[in-house]
Amino acid sequence: MIEVQNLSKSYGDFTAVDDVSFACRPGRVTGFLGPNGAGKSTAMRMIAGLTRPSKGTATIDGVEYTAIPNPATQVGVLLDASAQHGGRTGREVLTIGARMMGLPASRVDEMLALVGLTDKEAKRRVRNYSLGMRQRLGIAHALLGDPKVLILDEPANGLDPAGIHWMRRLLREYANRGGTVMLSSHLLHEIQIIADDLIVIGNGRIVASGTKEELLRVAGTRVRARDMAALESALTAAGLTFEVAGDAVTSTASPEEVGQAAADAGVALVELRESDSAGLEEMFLQLTSSNQRDVITTEGVPA
Repeated sequence: MIEVQNLSKSYGDFTAVDDVSFACRPGRVTGFLGPNGAGKSTAMRMIAGLTRPSKGTATIDGVEYTAIPNPATQVGVLLDASAQHGGRTGREVLTIGARMMGLPASRVDEMLALVGLTDKEAKRRVRNYSLGMRQRLGIAHALLGDPKVLILDEPANGLDPAGIHWMRRLLREYANRGGTVMLSSHLLHEIQIIADDLIVIGNGRIVASGTKEELLRVAGTRVRARDMAALESALTAAGLTFEVAGDAVTSTASPEEVGQAAADAGVALVELRESDSAGLEEMFLQLTSSNQRDVITTEGVPA
């Protein structure tokens, strides 16, 4: 389990991570989301013991990473697949890791097979690997010590669709066996598929956290009537707030309240149901709007 309490990191007058607290639980995949520059990588580096916090604590099963004996056997970390030694072969990278962890050489072959790197590919220099192959090697290294916790920053970067599907299945099975997964990615569709819990960071602060179902749930009602003007009048008379959305009306009131208002006014309905859940992309953009650098505007654009 990863526990972060009041964690902060400042560089001079700039605060990269500002008093954040959250937890990543065993048996679950936690998606860690935020725009570029929001503080994701800095927070993950502090959890992995690579950056010293200015304030607060980050622990794994109650212990800071730097205090864990032989930490790679407890925590698997992949923060930058391109940071591997380009002059070594893939097999050499894993062999050195296995020796440092006190693992048998057979573990190297197991990990190469697990991530789909052939014997021929394992003998190639890492500098000649594609980004997707480096990601597979990085995941193999993170899993080498059979850790209980995985911390992965953009592990799907460079993977093709088949590779992304493979990684999704791998992490799901790992969590199902009781492992803790903290996963950062800009591929929101993949996060929406695999994550159990979501943490959203913007401008260095947590702007939302909870289960995926909680955060993507939209309370309220969608309703349509043959006479939409009459429906709007009925909702207004009942004191219910609503918005017109295309050919329907959405209201924050419950379906029972909306249906009763329509019945009292004698309005025949053709649709009455709970609103659809929001998509992760929609939620992400709303929660991080103040931290977005890419804002579409028509100002100054020729007609």
